[in-house]
Amino acid sequence: MAETVIAVRGLRNQFGSLVVHDGLDLDVHRGEILGVVGGSGTGKSVLLRSIAGLNRPAAGSVTMLGLDMGAASEAELAALGQRIGVMFQDGALFSSLTVRENVEVPLRSVPGLDAQTREALARLKISLSGLPWNAGDKYPSELSGGMRKRAGLARALALDPEIVFLDEPTAGLDPIGAAAFDALIRDLSRNLGLTVFLVTHDLDTLYAVCDRIAVIAEKKVLVTGTLDDMLDVDHPWVRDYFLGPRGRAARDAVESAPANG
Repeated sequence: MAETVIAVRGLRNQFGSLVVHDGLDLDVHRGEILGVVGGSGTGKSVLLRSIAGLNRPAAGSVTMLGLDMGAASEAELAALGQRIGVMFQDGALFSSLTVRENVEVPLRSVPGLDAQTREALARLKISLSGLPWNAGDKYPSELSGGMRKRAGLARALALDPEIVFLDEPTAGLDPIGAAAFDALIRDLSRNLGLTVFLVTHDLDTLYAVCDRIAVIAEKKVLVTGTLDDMLDVDHPWVRDYFLGPRGRAARDAVESAPANG
């Protein structure tokens, strides 16, 4: 059986009187790309932030890479933070720093890493993200939306993480740019052995890169499984999402595409 690197049990997220999640359970396996989907307001990004340690849940537990995050010390959480990377929507870059300086931000937490080595590592991650060689010297305002996303991905990869969290990575991209980003995620996961937790609404992304899908509905993970499994789920939202016109179009596009090996 695949190793479980993230185990969520009984998670409850609540903001005032608004309960977003209640009794949510989820497992994420090493090396997989897990796509997380759900209707508007189901708390997909909230779940990502709770697992990544950016939001404290009201109840329940999150165990990541063997560490119970609710019982962990600050030092243990800091060490765990160096084993994960997070890419927010639109990159969430510091506007006053160049792309290279943005990517260097996580590297500054590594003891004994001199400035020359930081710069070399940052440029390597920028290259891995598919940006042109001179992008590191540009500011976020000088980049297109797709390039900012790649810069955000480069920063998420800065510390060679085992798990990467991606929040709507293709949102706002044109179809060609989105397809290129999907291919990049797939290749990085395969080549680097990354586990990817991917929040998305993009059916093309689900079909292009995801090994499993987790559907959030009714304040919990309603179902997990492959895309083929989703087609057999008897739930109104799941049927409308995967079997509606957009779902059929995405599935037909994958089935008609030539094999890429």
